[in-house]
Amino acid sequence: MQQWQAKWITDPEFASCQPLAVFHKEYEAWEEAHHPAHLRNRHMLVRKAFVLEQQPLQANLRITGDDYYKLYINGQFVGQGPAQGYPFHYNYNEWEVASYLQAGNNVIAVHVYYQGHINRSYNSGDLRQGMIAELYVNQRLHLISDSSWKYRVAKHYGDGETVGYETQYLEHIDQRLAEPQWKALDYADGHWAFVAEKQAADYKLAAQQTPPVSVYELAPKQVVELDKGHYLIDFGMELTGQFTLKACGLEGQELEIRYGEELQEDQQAVRYDMRCNCLYKEIWILSGKEDWFEPFEYKAFRYVEVIGPPEVLLPASFKAIVRHYPLDPQACSFQSSDAMLNQIWDICKRGVQLCAQESYVDCPSREKGQYLGDNTIMGHTHMYISGDLRLFKKAIYDFALSSAICPGLMAVAPGNFMQEIADFSLQWPQQVLLYYEHSGDQQFLREMYPYAENVLAYFQKYRRSDGLLESVQEKWNLVDWPENLRDGYDFPLTRPVSDGCHNVVNAFYYGCVAAVQKMKDILGISYSDELPALRKAFIDVFYRQETGLFVDAVDSAHHSLHANILPHYVGIAPDEAKQAFVAMVRSKRMSCGVYMSYFLLKALAACGESDLLYELITCRDERSWVNMINEGATACFEAWGKEQKWNTSLCHGWASSPIPLLIEEIIGIKPAAPGWSEVAFNPCIPEAMPDFELEFRTVREVICVEYKQGELSLVQKQI
Repeated sequence: MQQWQAKWITDPEFASCQPLAVFHKEYEAWEEAHHPAHLRNRHMLVRKAFVLEQQPLQANLRITGDDYYKLYINGQFVGQGPAQGYPFHYNYNEWEVASYLQAGNNVIAVHVYYQGHINRSYNSGDLRQGMIAELYVNQRLHLISDSSWKYRVAKHYGDGETVGYETQYLEHIDQRLAEPQWKALDYADGHWAFVAEKQAADYKLAAQQTPPVSVYELAPKQVVELDKGHYLIDFGMELTGQFTLKACGLEGQELEIRYGEELQEDQQAVRYDMRCNCLYKEIWILSGKEDWFEPFEYKAFRYVEVIGPPEVLLPASFKAIVRHYPLDPQACSFQSSDAMLNQIWDICKRGVQLCAQESYVDCPSREKGQYLGDNTIMGHTHMYISGDLRLFKKAIYDFALSSAICPGLMAVAPGNFMQEIADFSLQWPQQVLLYYEHSGDQQFLREMYPYAENVLAYFQKYRRSDGLLESVQEKWNLVDWPENLRDGYDFPLTRPVSDGCHNVVNAFYYGCVAAVQKMKDILGISYSDELPALRKAFIDVFYRQETGLFVDAVDSAHHSLHANILPHYVGIAPDEAKQAFVAMVRSKRMSCGVYMSYFLLKALAACGESDLLYELITCRDERSWVNMINEGATACFEAWGKEQKWNTSLCHGWASSPIPLLIEEIIGIKPAAPGWSEVAFNPCIPEAMPDFELEFRTVREVICVEYKQGELSLVQKQI
């Protein structure tokens, strides 16, 4: 913080708190430090009035808050943030604010929220709380956060229960305790107290390299009055954000607000006790004046049900405040003559759009956490639908930073939730290469290379004499999720995993070694090629020549789909194994989770099976994207169907593999040289493919493809 003149300011109750130690290996003995219950779910409102002699030509505000802030200037909403980060790399935002300021009196108002639980959504539960800000006017420092700023603890959000994995608090808002004009310039804050300066704040602040989330209003598609004072609101599609409304009633009157991703079977009520284990029901108590319902946290929902006294509600005020990473709708478009294919594309695109917040999140409801393995698929898709590589780059760097906890990387980052998954860590170097292929950013590749080497070094402690890994017990061996979609994988995947040597973790390990060696090729680093010996060891142990298939483990005779997907995906499988693998897929179809379907489809592409690949993307099996659509999906699901997992979220970006697979392996467009400086165009159009138009943005150009009556044309337009 040496480059900042501002002070870290905090709620005085946190001023003397020492940060709690929260980082540890998942399976190591760990006694969680005591966290005072009354300091959880803390909403702190902060204000600072100041004077400007004239309207500024230029003004910039640098600001961040822990865990999260929303910023207002002279009563107007400016933005929110930051993207979550570890305290040793804590993000701050910079806002251009000249248009919000005026000559004379001004006020900055900040809503700072500290959640207080160890979870996937926040770097919280460590007693680090507060904010810091510096205002530059016409390039001169004009205002800093210090002990002259005023604060008030907002009590009106209540002490609701948590939902998900303690991911968020429900907000039972008591409007009688609120001060609704606190953001306004003319609000009298004489009764507010002064903040405390945190003398030993240990943050290392870093400018956030991604834009803040986009925040905008959305009107409902349909509002139905089921009874007097009882409304059912449909926004027409899954969204992430808050629901807001206006009401005018008597002091103490209560309204009930329910949210859900779907309706009950009778289609007359919201399924607010959601199948993803979030119970989205909140109570709003009116003040007796005209009140606005303004939640702080975001939820994932499509439907809202509002129940209150008749004549109190104002239905014209019903709207959603949507939030997600900015997405230019013109960055990528796909339209075909097949309505179902269009819907598959749309649910995958929307699933990733909503799971792209300040970071990628595996679902925006139950977990709200960034998972390393999910990013293999989500990051790949997001680069295409957005034309913006910054969020994927940030995600890769977030996991590099997690090496401070374990050089083999954490499964969730950033965040204080300690989870480790071997399969995911082994994919990280491939993600670095994927980003490099799309960006051409060799400097970032060079920066990430030492972390990739450390990942390899971490796993090499589990090597047998033949180079294969066994008993990788410090990290969960996932294979696939949920467990019932592992196709009977014949190895005990206990936590920690059983002793022994099994297929999937070794296939991912081979892919990891291959990726690190490719990095060395690009960076001009000499090495001894480990792949031939490792490939031979893998084939000797797991391949059965009589069947042409791979077995699950050293002592297994079982040929699961998963044990055969990955050898073809990473390039281990001999050519003669392709026929048996393709026959297996034709028989077993997608006997896997939606996560593993990405690797299945990529493996089929490696075998030259574009017809079967396309068939699986568009099939109407029980395990298919069409099944999601038939069950009402507007965003891709966590599982193939609502009942195929015990806690299915109906928005999960890891199910978006059709988008990159259609572009790269069927339409046949890939970067032939890093950063799309050359474009490879090798179409593998199946006979069943309908006419279509595709347009997407790369770092260098806009690519337009049209397929009509069997004729394919490609146009590249320089940006």
